[in-house]
Amino acid sequence: MYVWGRLARMMATAGSRGPYMVGDQSRLAFRCLPTDIDFNSHLNNARYMMLADLGRIDLFLRVGLVALARRNGWAPMIGGLQSAYVREIRLWRRFEVVSSIETWEGTSVVGKHRFVLDNGETAALILTTGGVYDRRGRRFLEIDEVVAALGHSTRPRPLTETERAFMISHKNLREQAKQV
Repeated sequence: MYVWGRLARMMATAGSRGPYMVGDQSRLAFRCLPTDIDFNSHLNNARYMMLADLGRIDLFLRVGLVALARRNGWAPMIGGLQSAYVREIRLWRRFEVVSSIETWEGTSVVGKHRFVLDNGETAALILTTGGVYDRRGRRFLEIDEVVAALGHSTRPRPLTETERAFMISHKNLREQAKQV
């Protein structure tokens, strides 16, 4: 099953996983397929990003963000990510992508995607940052505003040291990219 098949499967089964609440985890099960591998016969780095996208979309669907964004002319967007690969996901190996919204600060939200092998070991960890862009207002929304529009009163926890270092690194790289 290639990207579109996996997306269709995730969307068709989202209801069976129930609503998502911040602090919960999304768990999507996969198997490493021949279309996922590189010449080392393991999951290629681009596929990790695509599968993290599916985890993020699952969260957005189940929390109600996709419907809300469509109604309001908003666009959830990823701003950047950092990946750490610690174990291979070999051809035909089963694994899960465990995704969560960790916290937020201002207009930026921090997400986490952990790739978990069938024996429980972590194969990779991806931290993401993103936001919700208001196309009509031409601005990124405060995440507190988005959370309130979703009908939740959840408050963000403070960034961990790792998350803060990631956000600083992302900000610096973003500034550098704008100058090139």
